[in-house]
Amino acid sequence: MTDALKRLSDEGVAIWLDDLSRKRITSGNLAELIDQQHVVGVTTNPSIFQKAISEGDGYDTQLTELAARKVTVEEAIRMITTADVRDAADILRPVFDRTQGQDGRVSIEVDPRLAHDTTATTAEAKQLAWLVDRPNTLIKIPATEAGLPAITETIGRGISVNVTLIFSLERYRKVMDAYLSGLEKAKAAGLDLSKIHSVASFFVSRVDTEIDKRLDALGTDEAKAARGKAALANARLAYEAYEEVFSSDRWAALDRAQANKQRPLWASTGVKDPAYKATLYVDELVAPNTVNTMPEATLDATADSGQITGDTVRGTYDQARADLEAVEKLGISYDEVVQLLEDEGVEKFESAWIDLLKSTEAELKRLAPSEG
Repeated sequence: MTDALKRLSDEGVAIWLDDLSRKRITSGNLAELIDQQHVVGVTTNPSIFQKAISEGDGYDTQLTELAARKVTVEEAIRMITTADVRDAADILRPVFDRTQGQDGRVSIEVDPRLAHDTTATTAEAKQLAWLVDRPNTLIKIPATEAGLPAITETIGRGISVNVTLIFSLERYRKVMDAYLSGLEKAKAAGLDLSKIHSVASFFVSRVDTEIDKRLDALGTDEAKAARGKAALANARLAYEAYEEVFSSDRWAALDRAQANKQRPLWASTGVKDPAYKATLYVDELVAPNTVNTMPEATLDATADSGQITGDTVRGTYDQARADLEAVEKLGISYDEVVQLLEDEGVEKFESAWIDLLKSTEAELKRLAPSEG
């Protein structure tokens, strides 16, 4: 059952689960996935927490206590989400220790409504790290223009970061630059660089969803031939950029100070088009020192039918460039698509956060003690 997942791990791809809930923690399911499915990390986002809290009664006990204390809805959400992340981090602690801090990580996101506010994002990252209070936490900061200096500042304080919502190659290079600047800042402050880790979450399937939609609208043979190629091409060229930056003289100076490379993380790896193989964005993105964070359906599909045949990224860069150029030649603007996807990504997380506020507020009211 797990041969494909083991092969994936053996190729240098860390398997992280893109989901978390109280039930997954208390039922022993997360521990089981770590033990049997080679899962070595967990990512969360506002949509995941909104779904977890709105389904079932797993949070009723904590919500009842929070309602009795008359906490604000904002405080309630932070108490609930950080409790889940803390418990998941404890379950993953043996992995963290075994891998010298590279894996065994759990990610938690800053309030997405702060995505365009550098100062507030930095302050919230610091607060979240303090609240969770586990060394194997990653604070998720979006790769918006305002997020870039927040990444540098947060890394500079010695807080490990998962940079999220990266769609464009140009922005990815700026993310790596922000990380290196943060390490340089941390080094100047005398911090131990070996304790600072980061991943850069490069989103995959959404690129195909948007570009395929535009190709379908064109309807030509050339357009049909270009379907399902842009997302892999984009991700593979991101890995090329990673190889370039982390073999530079600038990196070499940090490497000598025991710094860790910022690993590329493939996010949004569940296929959206049923015409595509369920493991497309796993099988075709195998490269050393990467992370693939999968929803459980993709994890199961990989275990059942993943075709892990070795490195499927290095050596593909010329073809990847040709695939993206083919889309441009058909009149589809790469720059326009990736900016739209970033804007939509921030909006979706904001919307999920607002839904989370509303559903949590309703639960607090329902469970509040009667007056008198």
